[in-house]
Amino acid sequence: MENVVFNGWNCVRLANKEVEVIITCDVGPRIIRFGYMGEANMFAEIPGEQGQRGEAAWQLRGGHRLWVAPEAKPWSYELDNGPYEAVEAIAGGVRVRQKAGPLTRIAKQMEILLDDDRNVVTVRHTLTNKGAKPVECAPWALSVMGLNGQSIIPLPAKIAHTERLLANQSWGIWGYTDFSDPRWTLGSRYLFFRQDPTRGPNKLGLAHREKWVAYQRENFLFVKYFERQDDQVYPDGGCNYETFACEQMLEIESLGALTTLKKGGSASHTETWKLFRDVPRCETEADVDRVVRPLV
Repeated sequence: MENVVFNGWNCVRLANKEVEVIITCDVGPRIIRFGYMGEANMFAEIPGEQGQRGEAAWQLRGGHRLWVAPEAKPWSYELDNGPYEAVEAIAGGVRVRQKAGPLTRIAKQMEILLDDDRNVVTVRHTLTNKGAKPVECAPWALSVMGLNGQSIIPLPAKIAHTERLLANQSWGIWGYTDFSDPRWTLGSRYLFFRQDPTRGPNKLGLAHREKWVAYQRENFLFVKYFERQDDQVYPDGGCNYETFACEQMLEIESLGALTTLKKGGSASHTETWKLFRDVPRCETEADVDRVVRPLV
């Protein structure tokens, strides 16, 4: 771990021989950069919000953040425009903690580990109730991806209608979800959702059991892994994965299970990330089978 300045913020940096992870200390918690050294950031860097701090309104900024689900205003948009309460080195990485805010009374913590020999990052997200009253909530891990990429969402294997009579998938659809939007391609084995700087908000949620999603940007492939426990209850009608796109970015988001946190209680949710380079852009499901499947 080393101290660096990135886009005007005081940060800490983790690096191995090929990739780097940069975490802001002045605002957040935010992982503001993940990429090959000297090459593109996989995460968005929102113009006009870089290097700023102390604003009176919540800022998107870009990067990867920890939120509190279910989404609500002003609950989810509690300000995180100030410095961390604590930043400390741990074995293999760093632990950052933001103190509880006045709205939620929930403290946010990330433990970020970078493998020495592989381009693999593990992020453990933890919410802790610092208030006196119980709070029902879930950890919500949102990666704000850069412009002009596409997400690839695997679907469950098909089952003959004679073998299973009940539904095995559940989707969350918002009031502004629009499947006529050309950013979507709904396939047999995968969903494609593309970022387009000319198009506004669209969103979809899933009860996702395939354990991974991917984002392609330029010739890079970012893969996010996470688990679902089917004996648990998840936000938004059972969604443990959600994706949102607008003119500025595309988010790939995983959610932990809903739990009631008593005073001092904590809930954690873990993601694993991998990064690959020189990956041809996938235009078809056959491309994903050929190019992406061997990597994930």
